[in-house]
Order: sequence, then C-alpha cells, then structure tokens
Amino acid sequence: MRQLLLIILSITLASCMKVSDLTVGAGEQLRDVRLLNHSEIKRANNWRLQADSAIYISQGLFVPLGYSSAQSNIVAQEAFNAFIEYFPRVHRASQPLGFDEALLAARNQGADYLLYTRFAQGNDRIGNIDEAKEAKNGARFGVDRSAIHLMLVEVGSGYLVDTVNIRNRGGFLTSYNNKPEDLIRPPLRDYARRLLGLNP
Repeated sequence: MRQLLLIILSITLASCMKVSDLTVGAGEQLRDVRLLNHSEIKRANNWRLQADSAIYISQGLFVPLGYSSAQSNIVAQEAFNAFIEYFPRVHRASQPLGFDEALLAARNQGADYLLYTRFAQGNDRIGNIDEAKEAKNGARFGVDRSAIHLMLVEVGSGYLVDTVNIRNRGGFLTSYNNKPEDLIRPPLRDYARRLLGLNP
C-alpha cells in the first residue's frame, strides 16, 4: 500500500508545473492585484531585429505631463541600459534631441535604427516618510505611474517600423522610495527581448 501511495505521489508531482513556472504565475497574480510593479506594452508591429543591428537611442524634448521634475534624458539612459544587454552595437544621445536632429545623429553614427523615446507622462506619489513631511497640500500616498512612447525608425529610409506605448504602474509592495523613472527599465528590457524574438 505504501508503495502504491509513493507511485501516485510521484506521478502527481511529475505532472505538476516546474517551480520556475509557478514563480512566474505567482508574479503575474501579484501584479494583477497591484502588489508588484506592472507594465503594459502595446506595439503597432511585430518587427524583429538582427542581434548585430546598430541602434542609436535618443529622447525627445517633451517634458512629461504631470512630472516636470523628471531627469531630462532618463528614458534614453534607461533604454541604453536595457538594450545593451541584448544588442552590442548601441549608442545613445547625451542630451534630448528633436526628431530630425536625432535621425541625423543616428546617420552620423552609422546606425541601422533609431529608437526615439519620449517620457509622455508621470505621476510621482509620496513614497516615504521624508516625502510625506515635505509634501505640499494635495500630495497623496499611492503608487507611481508613468507612460513612455517609442518610435523605431529605419535610419537609411526614415521608415517607421514600430511604435510602442508602455504604461507602468508601481506596486504597493514596491512603492517605497520609488519614482516614476524607476519603472522604466524593466519594460524596455522586455521590448528589447521582443525585438529579438525572445519573448512571446
């Protein structure tokens, strides 16, 4: 009888999900109930790039709505940090540029593609005790939010191959000491993976 129970238990465990799958599933559930950071990426096209593509990253001059204190080139910096993990030939502008300037700079760098970014919107909520003490009237506790827009342009032809809208929301368990810009890099890394066909 004991052997039969062990066989049934072994079969049951063998048919279960792997621990890594369970972890991914649990993470998704915690994001859905707003306990962990969550990002939503909407793409216009499912364009893929070669791993050796040369990419020039630039951020536009737009000041994010609701978050004028954002660092001026933060999206380009975070995009560079995310893309360099997957694309070895990546450069970025040292300061925000207009689109035409960015396209010209990408051509001068010999890039195949321009990733033109824009920090569209930010909502910085109170995230720690010090911020609560310094808060102005009307400031609220809560989770940070941000929205990022991306344009992927083929440098040689100027053809727009992909547009992306990324919406980020902080989680209640991860909001302490965070800012809207802290939400930017993970979805940009996810987008880089998708460009290589590594994500579904």
